[in-house]
Amino acid sequence: MAKYRRLRLLSYLVIAYMLMAFSWWSVLLFTKNKDAFLAKSELLRIGMAAEELYQGEAHFRQTTPFQNLAAKYRRQEWMILGEALVFIITLIIGVWFINRGYKKEMEAAQQRRNFLLSITHELKSPIASIRLILDTFGKRQLRPEQSEKLVNSGLQEAERLHQLVNNLLLSARLETAFQPVFEFIDLPVLLNQVITQMQGKYPGAKIVAQIPSDLPGIQADQDGLISILTNLIENAIKYSEDPAEIYFSCQNQVLDFYFEVADKGIGISDSEKKRIFTQFYRIGNEDTRKTKGTGLGLYIVDQIVKAHRGKIKVQDNSPKGSIFSVQLPWHQ
Repeated sequence: MAKYRRLRLLSYLVIAYMLMAFSWWSVLLFTKNKDAFLAKSELLRIGMAAEELYQGEAHFRQTTPFQNLAAKYRRQEWMILGEALVFIITLIIGVWFINRGYKKEMEAAQQRRNFLLSITHELKSPIASIRLILDTFGKRQLRPEQSEKLVNSGLQEAERLHQLVNNLLLSARLETAFQPVFEFIDLPVLLNQVITQMQGKYPGAKIVAQIPSDLPGIQADQDGLISILTNLIENAIKYSEDPAEIYFSCQNQVLDFYFEVADKGIGISDSEKKRIFTQFYRIGNEDTRKTKGTGLGLYIVDQIVKAHRGKIKVQDNSPKGSIFSVQLPWHQ
């Protein structure tokens, strides 16, 4: 951070020096141009007086040679003024680019910092839980029901690590070499499986799903579609107050498969709506944020939707919360 601030300060100092130097040279050029005009006018006046053509100052200023000299002087003044304006505009554009670049660097640095903090927590928490479970098994003789409870807890933490690693790998693939594998998918079956899985994973949440049984099949990447659904539903649960209420609905449109994931959570401000699909971006600061995550979920969703030539948008729910809407073409 300090490095970027020093570079920005240095850039401003250089620009300020250039502006003062150019202002000085502009004033000097105006002065020299005026001096040259006055000298040439005096020389012309002396020449006309020598040829006995000088008949007074008023007549002298109406003569063709003087008019040509005055017109040339005015053109040179406008030329100097035009160059000064171009230089000032260029400086303003340069300052704008510096500010934009500085802002992007600050945002990127903050996102990297947030990502490192969040990924550290996301990795340490399940690893610590699994280690504690293994230590417990190694040091104590447990009853069968206790062993089963610890085993289930360890499996959940292992699954959490597995999903985290998969998201990291998928995020890297999306930047370079992701190619969706299109296949025929029975939508009612897949949607019900995902909803059932999410309800089992988050028993405290209420997931209301409206899935028409006559939905046709779709050509899509099955893993990608599952990732879209699970990330949107998990995100809705994560940013909702307990008990979370999530509403899933879908429609059979002529050209597209359309579905929505709505929640009654904290919502998303208009200024954040355009940034939430950025890689590693999370609302708020990692030092004070209470929700878990790495800032990859919505980025993955957005990239997979684009790979399917679809569209995703977010809007406010009423009276509070958010609605994520996705449109995917039936045929690829």
